[in-house]
Amino acid sequence: MMKIAEFISALGKYDFLQSALITAIMVGIMSGIIGSFIILRGMSLMGDAISHSILPGVAVAYMLGINLLLGASFFGVLAALLIGFVSTRSKIKVDTSIGVVFSSFYALGFILISLTESSTNLHHILFGNILAVSNSDMMTTAVVLAVVILFVTIGYKELLITSFDETFAKTYGLNTQLIHYSLMLVLTLVTVSALQTVGIILVVAMLITPAATAFFWTNRLSLMLVLSAIFGTVASIIGLYLSYTFNWASGPAIVVMAAIMFAISFIFSPKQNLIHFKK
Repeated sequence: MMKIAEFISALGKYDFLQSALITAIMVGIMSGIIGSFIILRGMSLMGDAISHSILPGVAVAYMLGINLLLGASFFGVLAALLIGFVSTRSKIKVDTSIGVVFSSFYALGFILISLTESSTNLHHILFGNILAVSNSDMMTTAVVLAVVILFVTIGYKELLITSFDETFAKTYGLNTQLIHYSLMLVLTLVTVSALQTVGIILVVAMLITPAATAFFWTNRLSLMLVLSAIFGTVASIIGLYLSYTFNWASGPAIVVMAAIMFAISFIFSPKQNLIHFKK
């Protein structure tokens, strides 16, 4: 309890900790919302691909001295378009095109990062450093969160139909390709904005784990979105507390908390029913 009281007291004293908490909460909410659509569509691998494909964009932006988010966004969208182009214009399956594109981009990113000769920045890019989040990072995250909420609010019905039955969506007259690439664009923005918080390697965990946890508790998409955002937020707050109090790496601490909530839900949720099964 003393540690928690010290953490709350520090929140009132230090601006950097307030910025970190606000940013972590925003990342938890938007990752949970977009992650719900990603796992319902069976696109977990796509989220992993985009999170890794933005690495060369980060490196190029660093070398040119421009905003890292601009370079990362460009390469994230480019990766999504390339994956879609290769999978639709060839006989290879989607998972193969994802593997080829994301591994190529990831390797290119490491080569470019090595040219910057900055191992410190590489560590922060890979694993995040939310305690060093700047005001501009926080504002960017707020804008992306607003985009996510607006996107889901306006396109909820279309996203709902295409997530559960794409064939019916086509017969219903929906442009499934447009909806798919719009979701990929928003996914890229979320991935890039979460870069500072949990890093490239762990961002996919924040997209998938809270949403998968929420899936254990409900079959309704609207409730799943709310629960997923709550789980992402709680994981971010407790992870930040552990990071500040015990000097743990922030990104891994947040992801581990999300994983613990997943494990608890896996065992105790009525939908999973493991406890009842054992009896």
